Amino acid sequence: MRWIYDLLYYFQKRGFEVCRRIAERWGIRARVVRTTFIYLTFATLGFGFALYLFIAFWLKIKDLIYAKRTSVFDL
Repeated sequence: MRWIYDLLYYFQKRGFEVCRRIAERWGIRARVVRTTFIYLTFATLGFGFALYLFIAFWLKIKDLIYAKRTSVFDL
């Protein structure tokens, strides 16, 4: 049973953090957002997963463009 929690921790730590960032933005729990993505994926035969990947890609690009730099020499 321990390996299930290790696997869950691995994905939460190294995932795209889409659910956490959406939850922080909207002020709700990340668990609710994850559950919504899961239900959406099953209900629409994969659209929820595609939406998740699109948002992950968009957040990655946004992070690269709006990277916080502490000084001018961090370019």
